[in-house]
Amino acid sequence: MGKYGFRFKMTDFGLHIANLFLYTFHTALIFFNLFGWLHSKLRKLNLISLLVTFGSWFLLGLWKGWGYCFLTDWHYQILRTLGERNIPSSYIAFMVKKISGWTPSSELVDSLTVCLALLALLCSLYVNFRSRKTKEI
Repeated sequence: MGKYGFRFKMTDFGLHIANLFLYTFHTALIFFNLFGWLHSKLRKLNLISLLVTFGSWFLLGLWKGWGYCFLTDWHYQILRTLGERNIPSSYIAFMVKKISGWTPSSELVDSLTVCLALLALLCSLYVNFRSRKTKEI
């Protein structure tokens, strides 16, 4: 079994498809969390997505370690099975390394990730509740 009870038994082709899907989905989700509140029709979904993200980081983090992300965990299991080594603990740091070759410090990545996510959450809360107040008036 994997560290958290998952074990992938897929063909190499299936692992590569899952890897590609998680690269795409996880990266899109990060951008949606940061900017989804800008589009009025996506605001509720964005707030839910941000709350699930923070729930994973903090609530699941109580058991799995602060900042735990189940998507990162699943993706890293696949990457390790495919032979990837020396993976940074943060998915953001992993993507920066993949794109640029530079591995940023974990303190920098963690600080920016939390600050930008909190800013996105505050913006999402503001636009979601502001729009409700203006509808009531």
